Amino acid sequence: MNTIAFPKLGLSFKIDPILVHYGDGGIHWYGIIIASGVILALVLCSWLYKGRGGDPENLLDFLLWALPAGIVGARLYYVVFSWESFKDDLWSIVAIWEGGLAIYGAIIAGIIVCILFCRIKGISFWEFADVGAAGAILGQCMGRWGNFVNGEAHGGPTSLPWGMTINGDGPFHPTFLYESLWSLAGLIILTVLIRRHRVPGSCFFVYLLWYGFGRFFIEELRTDSLYVLPGIRVSQIVAAAGVVLGIAGIIWRTAAEKKRKAAMLEQESD
Repeated sequence: MNTIAFPKLGLSFKIDPILVHYGDGGIHWYGIIIASGVILALVLCSWLYKGRGGDPENLLDFLLWALPAGIVGARLYYVVFSWESFKDDLWSIVAIWEGGLAIYGAIIAGIIVCILFCRIKGISFWEFADVGAAGAILGQCMGRWGNFVNGEAHGGPTSLPWGMTINGDGPFHPTFLYESLWSLAGLIILTVLIRRHRVPGSCFFVYLLWYGFGRFFIEELRTDSLYVLPGIRVSQIVAAAGVVLGIAGIIWRTAAEKKRKAAMLEQESD
């Protein structure tokens, strides 16, 4: 049982991370929240993809690929940058129920699988990636509340009015909340852009830019970061790369679309 409070706001919550207990384990709230995020993301993506003329059935097929790949990618990413914790007990690498998943690993795996899936299906990667980005950021928005239930992924000490305490310790920066709200804002932006903007691929790169920019600064506040070298956080490197790639990708896709339209006009005039 965790007691998570926001003392200056007069809020306090007693939360059992396990909804249903049986044996030494049970059904965890974290898993329920993640599963709910996947379902809602699928509904959103189906609506957006259908609005762009795509077949929502492809999303169900993709999910069968992406879910296991995402879990494996998230675990491998975490293990690689936490090798000291696993090198003496290799069996613990597969014990994901004990915690240790990194969202960037899931994103990277998802992108790779998406490229392969679209190539096999013969469908546009860029159209698929655009709607997938909206689904991903919705999942991230919801998933961070699993961290809240578990009393984890918080930041360092703070005196701000919304500082949170966990079982009496703190107050800390509620970085789970920062990222959830940042992702919610990104979700709204992406949904509007996907419905209105007709440059395939540009929304995918907006996602990389938006999420990377926010994550870079939020990561600086966290106390559980993975490090590639002392003082150098892995997630900040990846986030910065996402920002650069996002800006470059938006420019590239916009220029490519303009070139394509110009070529079409030239053909029509001939």
